[in-house]
Amino acid sequence: MSELLNWDATDEDAVRHLRALAMDAVQKVGNGHPGTAMSLAPVAYLLFTHILRHDPSDPNWLGRDRFVLSAGHSSLTLYSQLFLSGYGLTMDDLRGFRTWGSRTPGHPEHGHTAGVETTTGPLGQGLSTAVGMAMGARYERGLFDPDTAPGKSPFDHQVWVIASDGDLEEGITSEASSLAGTQGLSNLTVLWDDNHISIEGDTAVAFTENVVARYAAYHWATHEVDRNQDGSVDVAQLYHAMQAAAAEKSRPTFIRVRTTIGWPAPHAQNTAKAHGSALGADEVAATKVVLGLDPNVSFAFPDALVASVRGRLTQRVVAARSTWEASYQSWRAAQPDRAALLERLRAGELPTGFDNAFPAYEIGSSVSTRKASGEAINAVANVMPELWGGSADLAESNNTTIEGGKSFLPSSSNVPDASPYGRIMHFGIREHAMGAILNGISLDGLTRVFGGTFMVFSDYMRGAVRLAALMQTPVTFVWTHDSIGLGEDGPTHQPIEHLWSLRAIPGLSVVRPADANETSAAWHTTLRARRPVGLVLTRQNLPTLASAELARTGVARGAYILADSSNPVVLLMATGSEVQLALQAHLVLAADGISSRVISMPCLEWFDEQDQAYRDSVLLPMVKARVAVEAGATLGWWRYVGDRGKVIGIDHFGASADQAVLYHEFGITAEAIVAAAKSSLGA
Repeated sequence: MSELLNWDATDEDAVRHLRALAMDAVQKVGNGHPGTAMSLAPVAYLLFTHILRHDPSDPNWLGRDRFVLSAGHSSLTLYSQLFLSGYGLTMDDLRGFRTWGSRTPGHPEHGHTAGVETTTGPLGQGLSTAVGMAMGARYERGLFDPDTAPGKSPFDHQVWVIASDGDLEEGITSEASSLAGTQGLSNLTVLWDDNHISIEGDTAVAFTENVVARYAAYHWATHEVDRNQDGSVDVAQLYHAMQAAAAEKSRPTFIRVRTTIGWPAPHAQNTAKAHGSALGADEVAATKVVLGLDPNVSFAFPDALVASVRGRLTQRVVAARSTWEASYQSWRAAQPDRAALLERLRAGELPTGFDNAFPAYEIGSSVSTRKASGEAINAVANVMPELWGGSADLAESNNTTIEGGKSFLPSSSNVPDASPYGRIMHFGIREHAMGAILNGISLDGLTRVFGGTFMVFSDYMRGAVRLAALMQTPVTFVWTHDSIGLGEDGPTHQPIEHLWSLRAIPGLSVVRPADANETSAAWHTTLRARRPVGLVLTRQNLPTLASAELARTGVARGAYILADSSNPVVLLMATGSEVQLALQAHLVLAADGISSRVISMPCLEWFDEQDQAYRDSVLLPMVKARVAVEAGATLGWWRYVGDRGKVIGIDHFGASADQAVLYHEFGITAEAIVAAAKSSLGA
C-alpha cells in the first residue's frame, strides 16, 4: 500500500469484518443484496475513514461532505459504515436489517436513519440527486462567500457518490450527468462499481458501451481502477484516484472501480446469486474461512477493533472541524450580513417583507395563471435571495425566469449574462433529471427551488416527484399548460389523467388556482410551508374572480366559498379554469330560482387537512345535490360529490383545436353544469 495512504492491518481487519457483516445481515433476514456490500466494503471504508469530511456526532454539520449511495439496494454498504463510524447505529440495528421498525430498512431512507443524506433505491435517482447537491453547494457559496478563492471557503465541500451498473443504465443519470458536465461541477465525484453483474446475470446482455468514454464526452475527468490479481479492489490505486478527484477544479470526476461482486465467496462471487439473495449458510461459513474469521460466529466485530477505527476517525474529524471552524468564524466576523442570512435560512425563517411581496390583481382583470405565477416569482425573489429555479427548456412558456437573475453556469461558460451563482437554472429538455436535481438542492434546506415544464410532461419526472413526496423536500414543481385549454397542440400535449395521478401520490400537494389572485396566494402558501407542491397553471387567460384577501385566506385552506346564496340546495365545485364556468352556472341557476354555492377547490390536499368543522362549513353535509367540474379525468371527484352528485370532466384524450371549441365539443360548459345540477337535485 502507498505510504501516503497509511493503510495497515487495522484497516484490513475492519474490511474483513465488514464483508462478513454484509453476509450475516442478509442471511439472517433471508433476503437482500449481500454481494455488492461485500465487494464495496473497502471502497466505502476508505471513503469514510480516510477521505470524507464528516462528523458522526453531528450528522448535519454544515461543513460536511455529502455521501450518496446511489446503489441503494446495497444499503448495507452504508449502514455498516454508519455503525463503524459511530453514527448511532448498533449491531442490533444491523441484526434487524429489513425488518419492521428497524433503523436499517431495505433501502436508505432520508430522515429515518442518521447519516443518510437522501433516499435511494430507485436506480439513477441517487446520482442525479447528488448533481443537485453539487449545484446547490455552488449557489449557496454565491449567497454566503462568493469572493473567497476556491477550496478556501467554509462553504466548499465535496459530494461523493457510489453508483452501480443499474444506475448508469437508467436514462435519468445520462440526463443529470450531461448537465453536470456542462455545469463543471468539480465538487462532485462518482465512483462506479463496475462489477458486470445484475439480476439477469452478466451485464453484457444489455450494457456494453464504453461508459468511461461516455463520461469523458460529458466533460468529466475520468479515472479507472483495476482489480488486484485475486479479484479484490486495489485500494491504493483507488485512493490516488480519489485524491485526484478532490483536487479537480473545473470538472466533475468519474472513477470506474472494477470489482468482483461477492468477493471472496468461493462459489458465489461473480454470480447473479450474489447480487440479490442470501448466500446460504454453507457459503457464508466458507467465505468466513477465506477471510480468516470464525465460521461459527455471526455479526462479529471486536470491540477493540471498533474502538480503534473510531479513534482514528475521531482524530481526523477533530482536525478537520478545527480547521473548518477557524475558517467559519473568520468568515462570520468579516461577513456579518451574510452570516445573518445564513442564520435565517438555517432557522427556516422567511424574510422581512415576505407577506407583502406578492402581487394582487383587480377583480375582472384577465391574466393566465402561468403569467401570474411568473409575476409572483419575480416579486418575492426581490426579498428572498434563496429562491431560484428554472425550466426544462420552457422558461418562456412556464414563466419561470427571475428577471436579472443571470444564468447559473460556470465561470468558463461563454453564454451571455452567465454567472456561477446565477438564479436561473437551464435544465435542457431533461424533466426527470430536473426533478431529482431539485430534490438534491432542497435536501440542504437552505434554499427554495422551483422547476417548470408542461403539465403533460410531469409523467417524465414522476419518479423524482414521488421521491420528493417521500422525503418531503420543499420543491415547487411548476406545471403549465394544464388542460385541453392549451388548444391546438392537441392530445399529445393535453393532460387528462395527470391531476388525479399526481393527487394519488401521498404527501404531494397539487394546486390548481382559478385566477391570478389564487396563483399569488398559492405561491404565498407554498413558500410558507416546507413540503413539495405542484402548481398547475393555465396557458390561456382567466378572469380574476376573487379578491386578493379572499384568495389568500381561501387558498391556504385548500377550498373556500367563492359565491353563495341563502340556503343553497346544490353545491358547485371546481378548480382552475373551470371555476369561472361554475360562477356562470350559479347565475343561471339563480335566475331559474335554484340557490347554489360555488366552491373553489384549488388544493384538495390542503382542504383535507382542515378540521371537520371547516370542511363541513364549506361542503354542507346536508346538501346532497353536488356537481364537480374540472377539465381532466373525473375518477377522484366522486369522493366529494357522493352518490347523488355529478362530475363533469374528460375521460378520453383531447383534440387539436381552439380551446373554446374543445370546451364546447367536450361538454365542459356552464350549460352542462346547470343541467348536471338540476339532474343531481332530481336524483
